[in-house]
Amino acid sequence: MKKIILSILILFFSASAIAQVNNKVIIGTIDSIQSKVLNEQRKIWIYVPNNFQVGIYSKQRYPVLYLLDGDSHFYSVVGMIQQLSQVNGNTICPEMIVVGIPNTDRTRDLTPTHVDADPPMVDSAFSKTSGGGENFVSFIEKELIPYIDSAYPTQPYKMLIGHSFGGLTVMNIVMNHTKLFNSYISIDPSMWWDKMNLLKSSKKVLAEKKFAGTTLYVGIANTMNEGMDITKVQKDTSTTTRHIRSILELDKIIKSETKNGLRYESKYYSSDDHGSVPLIAEYDAFRFIFDKYRLKLSSKDFFDSTIDIAKKIEYHYAEVSKLFGYKVFPTEGFINEYGYAFLQQKKYDKAGRFFKMNVDNYPESFNVYDSYGDYFLAIDNKPKAIENFKKALSIKENPESRQKLNKLLGL
Repeated sequence: MKKIILSILILFFSASAIAQVNNKVIIGTIDSIQSKVLNEQRKIWIYVPNNFQVGIYSKQRYPVLYLLDGDSHFYSVVGMIQQLSQVNGNTICPEMIVVGIPNTDRTRDLTPTHVDADPPMVDSAFSKTSGGGENFVSFIEKELIPYIDSAYPTQPYKMLIGHSFGGLTVMNIVMNHTKLFNSYISIDPSMWWDKMNLLKSSKKVLAEKKFAGTTLYVGIANTMNEGMDITKVQKDTSTTTRHIRSILELDKIIKSETKNGLRYESKYYSSDDHGSVPLIAEYDAFRFIFDKYRLKLSSKDFFDSTIDIAKKIEYHYAEVSKLFGYKVFPTEGFINEYGYAFLQQKKYDKAGRFFKMNVDNYPESFNVYDSYGDYFLAIDNKPKAIENFKKALSIKENPESRQKLNKLLGL
């Protein structure tokens, strides 16, 4: 269906994925699952991108981001993903479903081992229920992920984000359940837990295990007292610096193992403390994890007749598909806009390439056949135009395709 091209630089328009209902802005829904593993009802916060944009008629499926401490970080992560995935077609990261996992007993679920006490960091009352981390991982693997895959339009790619104790859980899963997720973001993880037990075991795991296909980003906050710096702290032995020292040691160990296949990056945020670091670390992590996702096109790609822009886009998404492990296509609306832009300039060969690309990628969408019919009308191929309008109507009755078909048939 024909679009009005307002600007050659703005080729993809998208409606807000955040719904507006009864004058209220709603960014997600609350679902729940009865867990046999944890023996309790668990609420989950769900955000699913709204793909009912102008010109988008194909069914979309999305990678899934699982978010620990979901009630604390849900709004900021959803907002960031929406912003970074809808930048006029030149997106930084893909649209994703976000599954926020609120806590019921945070210490129980987000600590991999039990401790009675660890003064002054942990007292006995706080640690009483600690050590349920493996049970919690079992809940995620055997109950939560299968439920999300059955109830929502998911793709196989999965990401896990955790901060503090959540970051500790992320590292436990990276080391001991590596293939449960494709990528991980661990933000200022509490590697000091249980006298750095996980840190010590990680050294052996990182040396012996293969991590090909796994990506990890670690964000490190500045939790040092005034007068201490990143060099001095590594020689310090006081309890007050144990948190950052354990993370810096983890970073050093990971970087020393260069042959295990782990795709890794970390960053120390000197201007952010433990509470402020999640937002900026998540942003940098998305840029790192999806560094090959962004399609970089210029006005030259559009106007230079010697450049095969369709081929360039197809090659880009072939590389993106390797990153995700399944076939990834450019969005229907994005390609449609290019098709109509070239059609408007009477560059028919290029326009045809784009409309055909959409037909190949989204054969279940009535809109791609309607648009292909417009192309054949423009080049005065009435039989092919009729064929495509009929195909569009066989998928879904719609007034635009019907009107164009009737006119061609003299009805």
